[in-house]
Amino acid sequence: VATLGGAQIDGLLAGGVIPVIKHMPGHGRALVDSHKDLPRVNCSLADLQANDFVPFRAMADAGWAMTAHVIYDALDPEHPATTSPKVIGEVIRQDIGFDGLLISDDLSMKALSGSFEQRAIDCLNAGCDLVLHCNGRQDEMEAVACGVGPMTEAAVQRFARAKDQQAAARQALDMQRIAADLDQLIRQG
Repeated sequence: VATLGGAQIDGLLAGGVIPVIKHMPGHGRALVDSHKDLPRVNCSLADLQANDFVPFRAMADAGWAMTAHVIYDALDPEHPATTSPKVIGEVIRQDIGFDGLLISDDLSMKALSGSFEQRAIDCLNAGCDLVLHCNGRQDEMEAVACGVGPMTEAAVQRFARAKDQQAAARQALDMQRIAADLDQLIRQG
């Protein structure tokens, strides 16, 4: 998974697209669709560390990642990862080692509850850098907007690093194209 994910990241970056790895710290054990309900994963921390977190650790230098609307009983039995300071701070940031821009999954998914303003506040307070709202409902967007403020300085710095990563990958692709074009010209004589 890490090898394929890394190749996908490299390809997207080289094509000028910022990849978003998701859903941290893992969604594979969820037995319900978080668009419709709140999944709960009940396995040990050791099992999560030995399996689920492994690909994320391998891609921890990615610029962007998205959280999972999943409760992990071994990590925080009260809050889904997206709204859990413990999961974001201790697992995603420390254990996995991700220090890129962290965005929430869609706030309009049924896995989350409460007002849209409170959902946004909870995500940001837990450690997300940005919140995502996707369904386009004006009333929900207005409520989300009431729950957010300017990006934190840490989020701004993470965003800048992600943009630098994208620019470096794009430059490397351009150099590869130049080398390939030059090689073709040399062969053509």
